[in-house]
Amino acid sequence: MNNTNTPGYFLKKKYLFLDLDGTVIDPVVGITTCVAYALNYFGIQVNDLNELSPFIGPPLADSFMDYYNFSKEEAEIAVRKYHERFSEKGVYENKLYEGISAFLKAANNKGYKLFLATSKPTVFAEQIINYYQLSGEFVFIGGSGMDGSRKTKADVIRHVLEKNAISDLSEVVMIGDRKHDILGAKETGIDSIGVLYGYGDLEELEKAGADYIVDSIGELARLFYLEDFGLYNSMERTEICSKET
Repeated sequence: MNNTNTPGYFLKKKYLFLDLDGTVIDPVVGITTCVAYALNYFGIQVNDLNELSPFIGPPLADSFMDYYNFSKEEAEIAVRKYHERFSEKGVYENKLYEGISAFLKAANNKGYKLFLATSKPTVFAEQIINYYQLSGEFVFIGGSGMDGSRKTKADVIRHVLEKNAISDLSEVVMIGDRKHDILGAKETGIDSIGVLYGYGDLEELEKAGADYIVDSIGELARLFYLEDFGLYNSMERTEICSKET
């Protein structure tokens, strides 16, 4: 889907803001297991963790209130219980999407500046990025605060913009898989790209008003004319095969 109607429109961008969960990493195991842990504290048993996949992407407190009718106070307790397990185990229960490392390297080589803009607390986002040795690919890692600050994606985007003194919003694009990424971009006045390889679907991203929607990381790379993506992706696949054998 293309609402820009101009070939090469995104070539004018300088700053790429990427979501973490559902865009850079697949966090399904860590998030759903930690949500189940938090719900268990309230006596709620979940037999199928797949039922908890809607928690991937949105702010946690909102999800507890939306999906389990928790009060604000209960949601705050649930988030603390979630972090109790996540800080020790859940933070490592995820995996990089195949091709994302190649995309990040190729985008940097092309001259784009990459920023992480995630609803996950900054301390955990930094831990995950460091774990996958990707810290050198990002100029800045922006997330929510453990104290509940920067609750919405718009808050996070503003934080990243302000901390990096980015004033020309026409040079910025937000890339993410859920409506919250798209709506946060709209609220802050920047363009957005929705990705369908994460946890949002076409209807969700279209309804939110994404300026462009891609099916894969390869299509995302083509959107930014990343000539080196194929080379890096081939190297990444070779490395994965070597580890498996």
